[in-house]
Amino acid sequence: MEAAGAAGQLRQEGNRLFQAGDYAAALASYTRALELGAGPPECAVLHRNRAACHLKLEDYAKAEADASKAIEADGHDVKALFRRSQALQKLGRLDQAVYDLRRCMSLEPKNKAFQEALHDLGSSMQEKMKLMSCTDSKVEQMFQILLDPKETDTDKKQKAAQNLIVLAREEAGAEKIFQSNGVRLLQLLLDTGREDATLAALRTLAGLCSGHRSRTMAILAELGAPRISAMLGAEHEQVSLAACNLLQVMFDALKEGLQRDFRGKEEALVLDPSKELKLLIAHLLEMLTREGASAHGRNNTLNLLIKVVPRKSLRDPNNSLTLWVIDQGLKKILEVGGTVCEAPGSLLATENSRMSAAVLLSKLYSDLKCDAERETFHRLCEDYVRSWFEGHGLAGKLRAIQTVSCLLQGPSEAGNQVLELEGIMESVLALCASVREVDQLVAVEALIHAADKAKRASFITANGVTLLKNIYKCSGRDSIRIRALVGLCKLGSAGGTDFSMKQFAEGSTLKLAKQCRKWLCNEVIDAGTRRWAVEGLAYLTFDADVKEEFVEDKAAVQAMFQLAKSEDRSVLFAVASTLVNCTNSYDHEEPDPQMLELAKYAKQHVPEQHPKDEPGCVRRRVHKLLAAGVVSALTGMVKSENPALTNSCRELISRVFLAVVEEAVDRGSVVAQGGGKTLILLSLEGTEVGQAKAAQALAKITITSNPEMAFPGERIYEVVRPLVSLLHVHRTGLENFEGLMALTNLAGISERLRQKILKEKAVPMIEGYMFEEHELLRLAATECMCNMAMSTEVQELFLAEGSDRLKLLVLYSGEDDEKLRRAASGTLAMLTSLLPPICRKITQVTDHWLEILQALLLSPNEELQHRGAVIVLNMMAGREIAAKLMESEMLEILSVLAKEECDKPRVAQAAKECLAQAVACGLIKPNVNGE
Repeated sequence: MEAAGAAGQLRQEGNRLFQAGDYAAALASYTRALELGAGPPECAVLHRNRAACHLKLEDYAKAEADASKAIEADGHDVKALFRRSQALQKLGRLDQAVYDLRRCMSLEPKNKAFQEALHDLGSSMQEKMKLMSCTDSKVEQMFQILLDPKETDTDKKQKAAQNLIVLAREEAGAEKIFQSNGVRLLQLLLDTGREDATLAALRTLAGLCSGHRSRTMAILAELGAPRISAMLGAEHEQVSLAACNLLQVMFDALKEGLQRDFRGKEEALVLDPSKELKLLIAHLLEMLTREGASAHGRNNTLNLLIKVVPRKSLRDPNNSLTLWVIDQGLKKILEVGGTVCEAPGSLLATENSRMSAAVLLSKLYSDLKCDAERETFHRLCEDYVRSWFEGHGLAGKLRAIQTVSCLLQGPSEAGNQVLELEGIMESVLALCASVREVDQLVAVEALIHAADKAKRASFITANGVTLLKNIYKCSGRDSIRIRALVGLCKLGSAGGTDFSMKQFAEGSTLKLAKQCRKWLCNEVIDAGTRRWAVEGLAYLTFDADVKEEFVEDKAAVQAMFQLAKSEDRSVLFAVASTLVNCTNSYDHEEPDPQMLELAKYAKQHVPEQHPKDEPGCVRRRVHKLLAAGVVSALTGMVKSENPALTNSCRELISRVFLAVVEEAVDRGSVVAQGGGKTLILLSLEGTEVGQAKAAQALAKITITSNPEMAFPGERIYEVVRPLVSLLHVHRTGLENFEGLMALTNLAGISERLRQKILKEKAVPMIEGYMFEEHELLRLAATECMCNMAMSTEVQELFLAEGSDRLKLLVLYSGEDDEKLRRAASGTLAMLTSLLPPICRKITQVTDHWLEILQALLLSPNEELQHRGAVIVLNMMAGREIAAKLMESEMLEILSVLAKEECDKPRVAQAAKECLAQAVACGLIKPNVNGE
């Protein structure tokens, strides 16, 4: 009975909120009433009322669902039927909307609202029929134009193709094309062999498959997986990209099923898609080693495999697809990764191909769940490398070494194990002295990748400098010299940022850096070779002198930014590493002074900071990079859909962003150059550290900027989740504080934002920080709660039994910290205005409530006095509490404050209203002047 009574009260409250226009709050009340377990008739009414809220909030799918639940309980519920018809009409399902309206008419034939709605809907259906009829003729006309070999008007053909693509993107248009024998006609377009026709067909097919599993399977059956996958290898780059997009859409449709609401009618037609998935992946794996496939086609194939094979989340226990790909295609992936482009008869590949192969191998390896699976992976890699290393002469050894390089760049654990195979390291060292350029290129690159990852080859660090110096000095080829220089840079940066541990003589590092910058700026050299100059700088910029010279060299900085935009995306990690070093945005902890003294006493090495790594120098470098356009460069790097943008790379970019928004004055320009949008992307994907750094940068922007301008439109709602992530207990105190400050700003903007914060379950975390010992965290949490208390759901938390929330606010209103008092008393003023029951509860949570209110009114701070006066005024609404207030010294305090009209008009007005309320209750009498 108690639950039923509470549900009834919540329904009445929901009705009141709905009448007041607060549809979100009304929806919340109806939902809570349902959760209390009301009886079937009450549930039907609540579902019907929720449907009305959803209609007002324009969430038509949910409106239909709730109305349907009400109709299931009572098939004659005319209000539910009408609301469902309204939702169905908005969802475009006019035939079903008419059916519901006709049922309404049969129940209430004289209802004029139903008559008008049915008339309007009939008109809408007639218009739709005309449109569909018109669409039929348009589809036929578009195909005629595209398939007519005599049609010479290029503009006309382009317009027809574009119209067809746009039509396919809408569900109704896609279904019409599909039902009008469109797949066969699109196949004819593909048969023409013309690039424009092929592009139009592929892009239209992508529209037909998007989010629709049964159409996807039908198209696969009609066109065949071999034909679709073969188009990936097309010479024309746009055709290859369009085929890649089509396959991506097909994979999504097959893996995720229907993403739109088809009311179950498709499911009966859909078979298990796992067979089609494996068939498509098998053809992709075959594409990797197919002769004649273009280099960009191979890249697109690798990118697709990276996206569709590994599990999206390690929480998913099923990694069978990864195991199947390793069994069926690991050797094919290694073949791409081990390709020596300069060798005769090799596969067409680029630096991007090898990098993509390394990323795919790394993703597959990371997706393995146990040692047995990893052992199988290691064995397959060892067998492949050994098969080329033995019995294939020099060409085989080169291929084996190139494969080892690929593994070291990807799953390095597997690479290290393969590197230990007998003869591999000896061959690498021997080939470094070869007279053939291709041999030296492969060997030096392998030496570079092995320098910090090889277990057995640790002697490289000791002996590698001499070997690489000889190559650097004696080679006549820039492509070899630049790689040797990178090896020297890598070995020379072993001391990291420790100023006291230098591997080279004074000035040698600066000379190497100068040569790197020279090569970087030389546009005559190809981008693939110049990339190695950035790799060198990524190591050398650990040195503060190198950082200073680099940021001063505007041409070199711009050249690096331009290189980051080039087709060779394998440079991204090196660019990001260089920027992290220049901005000092790597992690560094301040050493404990006592531990330093102990280390010195024990004659242990103590790291030393370079004078040019002092905060002032770092800020100057950041400003120079900002002036050079670092934000635009970083934004461009993140936008690139490329496997080279690994999670580690994303983390480095996040670190740089956090460094450039450190000063409030720079944040506006960061947002203006697209930094805000980029940071949202970085905060939602990547390593945990990278996401936290991006979220902290977003918090800094939100704290000092107008969030509605920094994140316009719907983007402002995307910022909430990253900010809430900063509140988790494993984050630092600074991250917690900045997250709370940013959420405070957002919570003060609109109810929709407050609802978003509630949905992300932030309120319990905010509440937790109100109990923190750290005064700044406590203050920030209280201010945030003050803004969140404008939401009904949050207000009701303060009425909950057994909670200390309200007591904490009352006690904080009496603290010495003025800012904390202001936040707490402001929340109390709001709560007592909106929730009258709070007034009585204040008198129950602590015996000191009266003393605290009096202290607020006696405060020298006018704002605190005003908030105290408002709380007292709200509490005067109840005669019992008003009597207690008037029996105390409060009467005298209010009388004094009421006279301060000149100095404190707001406080005086509130005090007068308190006294007037006391007079109205008969607790005091007005004076002779009637005041």
